[in-house]
Amino acid sequence: MPSYGDKLNAQQIADIVSYLESLKGSEGLPAVSTPAAPSSLNQVTPDRLLHPDREPQNWLTYGGSYASQRYSLLNEITRENVQNLALKWVWRPKYLDKMETTPIVVDGVLYTVHNSEVVAVDAATGRAFWTFRYRVPPESNAYLMVVKGLAVAGDRVFWATYDGHLIAIDAKSGALIWNRTLLDYKQGLQLNVAPLVIKDKVILGPSTNEFGTNCWIAAYDVHTGAEVWRFKTVPEPGERGNETWPGDSWRHGGAPIWVTGSYDPETNLTFWGTGNPNPGWNGGPRNPGDNLYSDSVVALDADTGQLKWHYQFTPNDEFDWDAVQVPVLADLEWQGRTRKAMLWANRNGFFYILDRVTGQFLLGKAFVRQNWNLGFDERGRPQKAARAKPSAEGTYIEPGTQGGTNWYSPSFSPRTRLFYVSVWDNYSVISRLAIVPPWSEGRKYMGRAPAVTGGTPVAAPPFRTEAEGYGAVRAIDPITGEKKWEFKMVDYTESGILSTASDLVFSGGREGHFFALDARSGELLWKMNLGGTVASGPITFAAGGHQLVAVSADNALYVFGLRE
Repeated sequence: MPSYGDKLNAQQIADIVSYLESLKGSEGLPAVSTPAAPSSLNQVTPDRLLHPDREPQNWLTYGGSYASQRYSLLNEITRENVQNLALKWVWRPKYLDKMETTPIVVDGVLYTVHNSEVVAVDAATGRAFWTFRYRVPPESNAYLMVVKGLAVAGDRVFWATYDGHLIAIDAKSGALIWNRTLLDYKQGLQLNVAPLVIKDKVILGPSTNEFGTNCWIAAYDVHTGAEVWRFKTVPEPGERGNETWPGDSWRHGGAPIWVTGSYDPETNLTFWGTGNPNPGWNGGPRNPGDNLYSDSVVALDADTGQLKWHYQFTPNDEFDWDAVQVPVLADLEWQGRTRKAMLWANRNGFFYILDRVTGQFLLGKAFVRQNWNLGFDERGRPQKAARAKPSAEGTYIEPGTQGGTNWYSPSFSPRTRLFYVSVWDNYSVISRLAIVPPWSEGRKYMGRAPAVTGGTPVAAPPFRTEAEGYGAVRAIDPITGEKKWEFKMVDYTESGILSTASDLVFSGGREGHFFALDARSGELLWKMNLGGTVASGPITFAAGGHQLVAVSADNALYVFGLRE
């Protein structure tokens, strides 16, 4: 073959060789490197993960801290100067899939992932240090080939690939350390979560997109990748909760894991939200049971995986209201004493406060319009309206299938004492009864998907009225559940939220805008259109001596800082 030595530089040749090697199979490949990552990169110890407040210049976990508050102590960017934000650099991968990734920042290096690549770049300039490539088979894509993010511990970066591998990568060089296969994607499973590292374990779980494959949460040794413990989100016969599945319906119950959990070091409990039961939408053989532990938060001992308590938000869900929201942990003054609380805006349209030590229900209040729940009993069980179920003629249900909110990360500010969440309001569907066919391997296991109210018009208008549904960033007082303010958008939103010590809130939406709001009033202070859906959680960090803000939109990562 002809020589290209005089036409391509060394980096281009290395990229081509790496790509060709990626066609061989699914093993991890040598990193494609440019200048090595800074030697100042330190080990990410368990103590560092426990105390991110000591190093606000970094963003060490998916939620910014184990409490998942997505709150930063950085305050160089303020309400007074935020209008001076300017684009500093952009990272655009070669893949066209939507980015839902939250980056990790450690000691001046930003790590992120998209499709089949993990990259390490200079957090101040975007200059690439290394790229690690692993070919994710396109045929493994059962929904959207998105991964929420990465995890770091010690000297390594952890990547849970869409097709079911857990890979440990050397954080400095990008070299493969180990690659473990956790599942067979051909059984209807996938990995979308950013792993959560607790002590010497990396914790995560798979999802299933209505294939009726049972899921789990498991812990793996950070050094070897060996499985340490596993909690099954659908209990088997003889296990507590199996009695909530009629007959053998438990065999194909689903209950997936879509989003990263949180951790309370004082109780050593890790909290994870679970997805909807299968068959989806129409319950069929799983009716009339509660179908534990679907649509629940489970509190697990981080060392053993033992279930300590659970709370189910939507028993016997027939509307696809996964409890796939990030648990936000905060200490609140509640009825005269400090409570270790968990704040949760659920897809079913209700905002909850739970005691995170015991699981006790403290508050449930609708934060969007809803018509399915008449109230709660003293244990926090929802009292479902008689008509809140699929019917042959179609049942009008609020909120709709995507819920009052979804997987988009909320934020809690210890300064303002407000909880910020992305919402879909005035949003509904028509839920129709359908016969659920028997489960069959490789086929989706569900009844009829709900239809958007009003059907599909012949010529859809280019806009919707507020009465027809809108997206918003909403600030909620967690003590009362009352709305304090909201920032409305014409379209819905899939963006996470970031709050800062300078009383700023950053978020975005499907209209393509990325914006900054006053955290106390909701006033718009700055915005920029990025040309595509903002469907990730913004983060902030410091590099090169200045505070920066990063967010993904469409299929690129954008980093902003103040004009100099």
